[in-house]
Amino acid sequence: MGGTMNRRFKVVVERTGDGYVAYPLGLRGVVVSDGDTFEEALANVKSAIAFHMKTFGEAALGDHISAEDVFITEANVTVDAEIPA
Repeated sequence: MGGTMNRRFKVVVERTGDGYVAYPLGLRGVVVSDGDTFEEALANVKSAIAFHMKTFGEAALGDHISAEDVFITEANVTVDAEIPA
């Protein structure tokens, strides 16, 4: 009935002003974690991935993403400067 699932994920770890934010690629749904250090953010996101997988099972798995499929780029975005009343 039950079993163990092991899958390797690409994880993006970003340094922020307050520490680090980490999130996996190739997983359906939103899984984000943070930490004061790189290692803490990575450990926390691994725990969040495990919880997400336990909750949603294989339905949470997206397509396997290779390093060649990950791009970092820039985009100019225009935001209306009006402040809502």
